[in-house]
Amino acid sequence: MYRLKELADKVYYVGVNDRQKVLFENMWPLPYGVSYNSYLIVDEKTVLVDTVDVCYSDIYLKKIEDALGGRPLDYLIVNHMEPDHAGSIRLLRQLYPDVQIVGNKRTFDMLEGYHGITTGLVEVKEGDALEIGHHKLMFYLAPMVHWPEVMVTYDVTDKILFSADAFGTFGTLDGGVFDTELNLDHYWEEMRRYYSNIVGKYGNPVQKALQKLSGLDIQTICSTHGPVWTAHIPEVVKIYDELSRYEGQEGVVIVYGSMYGNTEQMAEAIASSLSAHGVKNIVMHNVSKSHASYIIKDMFKYKAVIIGCPTYCNQLYPEIDSLLQKIELRELKGRLFGYFGSFSWAGAAVKRLAAFGEKMGWTVVGESVEQKQGLKADKYEACWALGQAMAEQLQKRTNL
Repeated sequence: MYRLKELADKVYYVGVNDRQKVLFENMWPLPYGVSYNSYLIVDEKTVLVDTVDVCYSDIYLKKIEDALGGRPLDYLIVNHMEPDHAGSIRLLRQLYPDVQIVGNKRTFDMLEGYHGITTGLVEVKEGDALEIGHHKLMFYLAPMVHWPEVMVTYDVTDKILFSADAFGTFGTLDGGVFDTELNLDHYWEEMRRYYSNIVGKYGNPVQKALQKLSGLDIQTICSTHGPVWTAHIPEVVKIYDELSRYEGQEGVVIVYGSMYGNTEQMAEAIASSLSAHGVKNIVMHNVSKSHASYIIKDMFKYKAVIIGCPTYCNQLYPEIDSLLQKIELRELKGRLFGYFGSFSWAGAAVKRLAAFGEKMGWTVVGESVEQKQGLKADKYEACWALGQAMAEQLQKRTNL
């Protein structure tokens, strides 16, 4: 019944789209939905690469049954054990009780923990190969991209990298599957948001994986989320390389909390100064309106961060405090940092922002600004000076 997309000779896409879920991992908004990608190789032996979220197991298993045409499923390769990819393993094993599950030692520890499966396992190590007929599959470990058991599978025959979550992105596959079949406009920013929020903490492991895989002739990348990449592989790898090196583009992210508009006025003055001094890439986020995932995405994208916060109960404004915890968790490195704040009777926010910047190891630019109550002319000028200092520092880095 299903006209499955054939990616290469007898290599089929059998994934599904999720347009129902509101929050990925119950945290990250999905305005464009998300795909759970799985791939089936029909050779002398039949091989399934990863599964999908159990919520979609019914249609998923029907696709596999259709594609196999009565043949048994010989192998299931588990590149990643996260439940959105491994959730259907137990049902798959019930349908195909003789299927051999291919993974590494850490995979099998999790397989037992999540599904109680301890038999019919084929353990692979770094550089091992599996011959299935016309296709030869090789395995490379990629720990902490972004779970410890992660590995990738390389189809030597068709030069396909089954990359687990690496090179993935939020967004369903609307009709097409290949990057050449889709309007990619929203995928690029969603890839940055996916990386920064899901993988962002693990820059060093990502770099190691990129270096390990750089010697392979990769013509197609099959991730577990988002398009199958063929024509845009250089751009995809570049994004992951830049993000994992924490190399921000020239630009400034201004994040502020403001209860009654006074801190917001300070943010507006800083933004105007940045623009007046030649900065074009300026992104402003009201932390009470912008979801943290978009703010984190922009902080990974741009080199400079300026944070403004009113004092609240002698602490940071709660929404700013929550955001800073998320940034600390991701260990974002190498940012230029400016900060400002306001208070009504006892200031504390600016001092706490200073401590945050020091803890992150960021380079402080300009003088911080602290305003008591409403914005005055001298503090407006101080905000202007902060924006100018950041613009000049960005210009220096651009000219290096």
